[in-house]
Amino acid sequence: MSNPTAAHGSKVPAVTLGFWVVKIAATTLGETGGDAVTMTMNLGYAVGTAIFFVVFLVLAAAQIRARSFHRFLYWGVIVATTTVGTTLADFADRSLGIGYIGGSSLLFVLVLIALGAWYLAEGSVSVNNIVTPRVEAFYWLTILTSNTLGTALGDFLADDGGLGFEGGALVFGAGLAVLAALYFVTPISRTLLFWAAFILTRPLGATLGDLLTKPRDEGGLDLSRISSSAVIAIVIVICISLMRQHKEAHSTVAPPT
Repeated sequence: MSNPTAAHGSKVPAVTLGFWVVKIAATTLGETGGDAVTMTMNLGYAVGTAIFFVVFLVLAAAQIRARSFHRFLYWGVIVATTTVGTTLADFADRSLGIGYIGGSSLLFVLVLIALGAWYLAEGSVSVNNIVTPRVEAFYWLTILTSNTLGTALGDFLADDGGLGFEGGALVFGAGLAVLAALYFVTPISRTLLFWAAFILTRPLGATLGDLLTKPRDEGGLDLSRISSSAVIAIVIVICISLMRQHKEAHSTVAPPT
């Protein structure tokens, strides 16, 4: 069971419907924003990864050092993990030439390692217990690896799987619907369902981002990556501003089982 005081002092938002809406929007922004830097600005995957990784380190350090929950800082770190996840996965899949299957397999192992190390060190990987710097470091490491994995999975299903961006988005959306059903009608571990959903929101966002910005002959809508990123960022800011994410709302998060 979770510590009843942990949820009150946690520096992460309550896991509500609004959380998942913003998470999907953030992963979509990660795809369009990452591609804007690496492709539109033509900086390449290695340089793009280096830029976004530095941004992630700065924001994550500020988040971990913060004494309380700051919603825009928290979601800033989430967006940073999605952008670096986009460029890092593309670098591994394309620049290193290991392909989508190789990249997805490698990243899946890294996610398991992050979760395993977290569990061995703390005895839990529940998001209800993000109350110490060490736990929070594990939390952000797991999020970074899971968002990178999600990018590779999205590209694999859309490209190698032959489903295209719309088909990939439908598959991952259906997967999230199944997880939601399992949450409401089964006693399956809420922690397990959370991390499964967290991983699946990333490829959903990746396919949605590609659907918006890829050329029409590749199945996309050929919208500008930069303007699309700006619009999505504005939507995220509005959603965050409207959401109730104060620490008193954290007590509504269901404890892990």
